[in-house]
Amino acid sequence: MALEINDGNYAELVEKSDKVVMIDFWAEWCGPCRMLTPIVEEMYKEFDGKAVIGKVNVDDNPEITNKHGIRNIPTILFLKNGTVVDKVVGAVPKANLTTKLNGLL
Repeated sequence: MALEINDGNYAELVEKSDKVVMIDFWAEWCGPCRMLTPIVEEMYKEFDGKAVIGKVNVDDNPEITNKHGIRNIPTILFLKNGTVVDKVVGAVPKANLTTKLNGLL
């Protein structure tokens, strides 16, 4: 299961990571978010050891959500050294996410 990133562990898992981080901002009530869940889970397994793949529930973690100005979900952020370097809004095919992540590794 992808890492559950929250307001409490964000600094440790994201800002201090020496790996590229991909974060899926989602909510239980969001249909397109649920469509992305199996893709994010697959990528978590495929990129294990190469990148950090996590999920942030926007309803439970307003601090991170506001910090990144998340207004629409699903939103996927790609971060390097704690800085956002790419972003995808909406449900997209796995190939799009994999290509972006591989380009940052």
